[in-house]
Amino acid sequence: MPALTVGFDLDMTLLDTRPGIAAAYRALTERTGVRVDAEAAVSRLGPPLRTEIARWFPPEQVDEAVRVYRELYPAYAMTPTVPLPGARAALDAVRRRGGRVVVVTSKLGRLAKLHLNHLGLAVDELAGDLFAEEKATALRAHGATYYVGDHVADMVAAEAAGVPGIAVTTGPCSADELRAAGAAVVLADLTGFPAALDGMIRLALKQ
Repeated sequence: MPALTVGFDLDMTLLDTRPGIAAAYRALTERTGVRVDAEAAVSRLGPPLRTEIARWFPPEQVDEAVRVYRELYPAYAMTPTVPLPGARAALDAVRRRGGRVVVVTSKLGRLAKLHLNHLGLAVDELAGDLFAEEKATALRAHGATYYVGDHVADMVAAEAAGVPGIAVTTGPCSADELRAAGAAVVLADLTGFPAALDGMIRLALKQ
């Protein structure tokens, strides 16, 4: 059996970033004068930032809006962000089983690192600015044996990387949507992760 390496998505898998992201969008509106419905935006976290920005800004302004948002982000998004239920225990569970933790996220890597450092969440590797199939490249590069995420695109990433996807329904996607996207296991949140991981390890050992 390969050495245990578990990949985790960040937003709405490990962290509830909605309050902080909403605050950053409100600051973007104030800075640019272009209204972004912050609550609508955070209801569909998962895809790259540019996808959401393009809903509100004309094409010729998207690049600058992305730059300004990322400039504002550290001041507005860190403090309101908290770990989701079971997040710390999930990382601990991987390490207790001799495994490594890799975060693979669509968020820009330096901003993801700020979140992890702010909350004292230690990971072994971090890959950012990746979405859907793009995440598979990082998962393969770091030898991931499982990938945990909240979005159907995370399950697409797991399938593309050839590893089982473990889904949580803490994000915008329903259990049925996650199963349809290929999730091997669907959990309400990460509090169920240690037991699910043990079950998947046992299954792998039998194969």
